[in-house]
Amino acid sequence: MVENSFLQDWQVAKIGVIGPGIVGMPMAALLAQAKIKIGASAPARVVVIQRHSTTSGWKVGAINAGRSTIGGVEPTLDDIVSQAVAAGLLTASHDYADLSDADVILICVQTDKRGFGPDYGPLFDGLNHLTPALQKRPAGKIPLIIFESTLAPSSMCTLIKDYFADAGLVEGRDVLLGNSPNRVMPGRLVERVRSSDKIVAGISPITPKLIQRLYAHIVTQGELLPTNSLTAEVVKTLENAYRDVRIAFSSEVVRICDQNDIDFYHVRDRVNERLSQSDDASKNPGVVPSGGLLIPAIGVGGHCLPKDGILLWWRKLEFESDGHHSLILQARTINDESPAETIRLAERSFGDLTGTSVALLGAAYRFDSEDTRNSPTLVLAKLLLDKSCRVTIHDPFVKVTDQNLQKFNLGPHFSNDLLQSLAQAELIILCVAHQFYRDAKEHILRNAPLLRGVVDGCNLFSRSDLGDIPYIGIGKGKNRPEDALIDAVYNSFRAVERGVANEVLALAHFLNDHYAQDDFNRITFADVQRLASTCGTGCHIADPGAIPPVSENDFSSRLVHCAQRALPCSN
Repeated sequence: MVENSFLQDWQVAKIGVIGPGIVGMPMAALLAQAKIKIGASAPARVVVIQRHSTTSGWKVGAINAGRSTIGGVEPTLDDIVSQAVAAGLLTASHDYADLSDADVILICVQTDKRGFGPDYGPLFDGLNHLTPALQKRPAGKIPLIIFESTLAPSSMCTLIKDYFADAGLVEGRDVLLGNSPNRVMPGRLVERVRSSDKIVAGISPITPKLIQRLYAHIVTQGELLPTNSLTAEVVKTLENAYRDVRIAFSSEVVRICDQNDIDFYHVRDRVNERLSQSDDASKNPGVVPSGGLLIPAIGVGGHCLPKDGILLWWRKLEFESDGHHSLILQARTINDESPAETIRLAERSFGDLTGTSVALLGAAYRFDSEDTRNSPTLVLAKLLLDKSCRVTIHDPFVKVTDQNLQKFNLGPHFSNDLLQSLAQAELIILCVAHQFYRDAKEHILRNAPLLRGVVDGCNLFSRSDLGDIPYIGIGKGKNRPEDALIDAVYNSFRAVERGVANEVLALAHFLNDHYAQDDFNRITFADVQRLASTCGTGCHIADPGAIPPVSENDFSSRLVHCAQRALPCSN
């Protein structure tokens, strides 16, 4: 392929989007709204493909009727979908054959983990339907395939590339394979697509240039950052892994604070100020935390954080390592403990909860969203049921038919009716800081006649909001911390961030040695550091090196112990 002539002659008349979820729906809507004209006089049409399943098949009809498939609070998305459908630029179908003549195809299918490796079942199910369509493409057409899905490092240059080759679709000859891992966030989907810096990558050098040219029409306030596929995979999984580590470290700190009735938020703000990583999240539950210390809650949910650190480590674990010195893997253990730690916190103030009637407010994993994937509320509910508690779960956005509620057998305990959920509640645990709850503080307290206490698990209320009602919360201690604790937490954070850098450098060396097939596809630590720093949630990776000494007189951290035991890797 002659790169310059292909770039000059490239035509985009049809764009396919496989999977209208929280990534595919806003991407499809914005690509249609942009009325993209690349090598053609008419705007490119966007066709969304959704498999005909019992749980998601309805999305085709919804899109063709001009409705977004995403619930919760998603500013402007409904209007964009409606207008694009009315203009004839956005349609949906169950038939993959509609993509046989597509110039660009976005793969927005959910990926997951299975044990300590990736679970690509749904992804390859989609590809199994796509490749027969591409085998019937018009002569001379070389479609650009962009994976928005999160991929474990090395997946593009091994599993994905080999899969297409086995179907007679050779990279660089029949297809161009690229990836542009998403940085969307439920509740802010359109905003994040438009304004977030976005990585554009490929196996061949031409591919990032093509993706950059296309996505410039919708990423209007952010920067498009070209790189190779292997680096993109590392950066995407690292962004979420490092956030998981920072939450875990914050959870270690808050557990010490709660045991000693210390105000964690004072510790957080003091330490983040010293790190030059301050934010407003300590005082505003509607702000996405971005500081060094984040906001510990009842647990870590969502689709990305619980799996991406494991995906980052996948190949190394597959080869030789058990990962027992990994901060990233240790963080998973610490965060998985949080629902049980929430119960311990409650029982320190309110006694044994066995048999208590408990209302959990918020079933989604984050505020103003309907997304329950890996929601810690569901784990907390199961633990309370194991203690013979009478549990009700409320959420204003989650549907009563939600598949994760059904998976956990929690459907009978769930309601969209707040009054019903509060009627018998002796204890309320605030799990998710929905704006709905922020606006309904007095309503919540007034309609819980049996209430004898509130546990704030998401920094939603303050003690003054509740008057005489007994109130405790994660990190809501009454005492100011001593300077020695501030120093210990600050020094421990510096050790943790250095430990993460050492871990990432070692993983980069390993991946280069085993999977970088040419110079273009090699990882450099400096590139990973630079690209990760563009993440809007504060992924500032330190320089690797020796771990600074940390005194354990006031605070002991499992993550620091991991950093100290692991050997630093030379550049």
